[in-house]
Amino acid sequence: MLAIGAYPTYTLFLAFGFSTIFTLLVMPLFIRFLKKDGIGQQIRADGPQSHLAKQGTPTMGGTIIILAVLVTCLLFARFNAALVLLLLVLLATGALGIVDDIESVSHGRSLGLTPCQKMIALTLISVVFCLAAINWVGISPVVNFPGGFGIDLGVLAINIPCGESTFSIPWLYVIFVFLLLAGLSNAVNLTDGLDGLSGGSVLVVMVFMAMVCFMYDELPLGIFAVAVGGACVGFLWYNIYPASIFMGDTGSLALGASFAALAVLTKTEITSLVMGGLFIVEALSVIVQVVSFKRTGKRIFLMAPIHHHFEKKGWSETKVVFRFWIISAAFAALGFALYFQLGW
Repeated sequence: MLAIGAYPTYTLFLAFGFSTIFTLLVMPLFIRFLKKDGIGQQIRADGPQSHLAKQGTPTMGGTIIILAVLVTCLLFARFNAALVLLLLVLLATGALGIVDDIESVSHGRSLGLTPCQKMIALTLISVVFCLAAINWVGISPVVNFPGGFGIDLGVLAINIPCGESTFSIPWLYVIFVFLLLAGLSNAVNLTDGLDGLSGGSVLVVMVFMAMVCFMYDELPLGIFAVAVGGACVGFLWYNIYPASIFMGDTGSLALGASFAALAVLTKTEITSLVMGGLFIVEALSVIVQVVSFKRTGKRIFLMAPIHHHFEKKGWSETKVVFRFWIISAAFAALGFALYFQLGW
């Protein structure tokens, strides 16, 4: 554990820099390993034709992102219950992503696990996380909104006596956390369709979440957030167009779930939906497309998720990515402004 003391801001910057450098140095070794073993991304056949050239590009780069976060937290953070729980969510969803990526590569198709299999796993992870956050970390089952008011989702709770303590199961809050965690993990996964798009967007969101953690007086969680941000910077060096490696579901599921878990642990669940507005837009574009096609036989977008729509309209991949980064930054800044100005 390094540099922890009277200078928390310095510690955050140091952790960010270490995570960036670690990822920059380790990622080339991982890329060479993947190429040697022929582990490459499977591209969806119905996607933009320009993406077919990406077939076989090394994937599962999220593995190194996760490793960088773990090492950074071990070196710079004082571990508490909240950080341990956050790291467990990162590892659990990362493991789910690895299984999904391996399934995709081994079967030579762009789809890995079935949606049902993913949802069962995410349900289990979110329920265990929620119950641990409430009964171990002491998180309140109240969802806070701008203006200082909140909704208590612990009204329908079962309290089980356990010795001198009580094990609480607030059903409404458990459902809410499941929707948040499963929704954001899948939304980030859907955003991961262009070189650098999800990595850059997660980077922006995590920088703002680090500021929230700092104001929340949770330095260990702030170190986690900057570790993710730094790892994304190092990853982007190899992931920007033309990408040498993709993060795969290993990275996208883990980063989305970690974002949601971080929001729960800092009691900024609604803020997270604003900060991660780009991910919400990407997910909604898929939902709207599917519903419209099933009901009317017509598609709203040329292709979903929405980043492919703009590719179909003639935007270059880099133009889409840069403009979506700007949109992501605007959403993140808006969410932070709401948190800061309206007294979350």
